[in-house]
Parts: sequence; structure tokens; C-alpha cells
Amino acid sequence: MGDLRGFSARHGQALRDGVRDGIPIGLGYLAVSFSLGIAARNVGLDPLQGLLASLLNNASAGEYAAFTLMAASGTLLEMAVVTLVANARYLLMSCALSQRFAPGTPAIHRILVGFDLTDEIFGIAVARDGFVDPYYSYGAMIPALPCWAGGTALGIVVGNIMPPRVVSALSVALFGMFLAIIVPPARRNRAVGAFVLLSFLASWAFTWAPLVSAWSGGTRTIVLTVALSSLAALLFPVAEGDDAIVSEGAAGAEGGAEAAADVTPQTTGPVLDAQGAVDAA
Repeated sequence: MGDLRGFSARHGQALRDGVRDGIPIGLGYLAVSFSLGIAARNVGLDPLQGLLASLLNNASAGEYAAFTLMAASGTLLEMAVVTLVANARYLLMSCALSQRFAPGTPAIHRILVGFDLTDEIFGIAVARDGFVDPYYSYGAMIPALPCWAGGTALGIVVGNIMPPRVVSALSVALFGMFLAIIVPPARRNRAVGAFVLLSFLASWAFTWAPLVSAWSGGTRTIVLTVALSSLAALLFPVAEGDDAIVSEGAAGAEGGAEAAADVTPQTTGPVLDAQGAVDAA
């Protein structure tokens, strides 16, 4: 599997870059996971349990599904299946990111990066030119993971003190980060911009269209991402080795589909209203 030896100055710089880029993500996670903490509190979790839940499962859609099943006294098998469906889009992101590692990258690095592969960390990683250094992802995790777990615990402790409107407003912060990830490459490359816009429109249509509107958000994201990415590759092929354009395409088209797929109308109460934004994590 390889090991973690061979840390160089280049890895150190990548680690520092990751920490720098991960700080705004961590702040966004702190706000979003706060509302997730309220859901955890409602099913009887204490702050330590909520912190561990978010520390070991940094994926809000899966966590929220787990909390919902806890409230309904669901089985562990049901929880595993629902979590797999809710987080299925990470299968695509893992496949895409695996192609950006340098040949010979040890399997242990791939596994550790996959542990905390979120939409935002994926976005900033593939937006970098050249091969992705695993230490860059590690650096991004340093502020992101504790903020996510800490925000959940904080939401359990003081969540009910804050007005529901304020909690829902905090959850909007993550959408701003998505825009910050996809807008710059969309402005530099018209093809990327066109497919980002198309992904939003297609995701909105999938939300209302017969049959597909009944699919889970994760399933819709996978179908749209594969379809739009394949169409973009056919219409605008990129020569092998053109890492800058490939990076922009990955961050833009896939990020746009994921961000758009999370804009789902909610009609049930303040905590569930926040879930539309929480799913973006």
C-alpha cells in the first residue's frame, strides 16, 4: 500500500496551501453544521455523540439521513443503504480525483484523501493545475473537519436558542462557496460557463419532471454529472496534458451539477428548510 514517508518541501508547501484554502471552507462548514446539530439534538444526541458523528462522517446528507432513521428507530442496514444512496455522488468525485494523482501515488494517500472528500475540498483540489498533491487535501482537511464536527456539537448545545430564520440564513453560506468555486473557471472558459449554466437548468428541470423528480438528490446528481460531463467531453475534447483546462472543466461542470442539484424546495419546518443548504456539504 505504500507509506507516508518522503515528506518534502514541495509537500510542505502543498499542505500550507491546503490549510489556507480550507479556512473559508471550514468557516462555511461551521455555519452549515450548526443547523445539522439541531437535527441531532432533536433525536437525542448529546454534544460528544454529535461531534463524533460529524468527525467520522463528514457528509451532511448522509448524517441527516442517519439522524432521521434514528428518530424512526430504523435498523443499521437501513441506515447503511440510505447513507450510500445519499452520498453516492462521492463515488464519481473519487473516480475523477483518482485520475489527477501522480502515477505511483501510494494507496494509503488515496484512502486518506477519500476519507474527507467533500464537494468543496474536491472542487479546490481539481481546480489546481497539474497533479493533485495529497498533502494539499490534508491541509484543507485541517480546518474543515474540526469546524464541521465542532459546528454540529455547537448546534446541539445552543441551537434551540437561536431563531430558526437565523439558523436557515447561516446555512446559505455554503452556496456562496460553491459560486466562488465555479464562477472563476466559468468566466475564463465559455464552454465551462455554458455547461455550468446548463447543469443548473437541467437540475431544476429534474426537480420537477415526472419520474425523475422522485429520485433521490444523490441519484439525480450522478445522472446529471455523468450525462453533462460526457456531453462536454464529446463537444469540447481536451488534449491529454492540458491540465489547466481539465481542472477548470472538472471544477466547473461537476461542481455546477452538484450545487444545482442541492437547490431543492423544502416545505417542512425550519430544520428541514436548512437541509436544502446542508446537502451542499
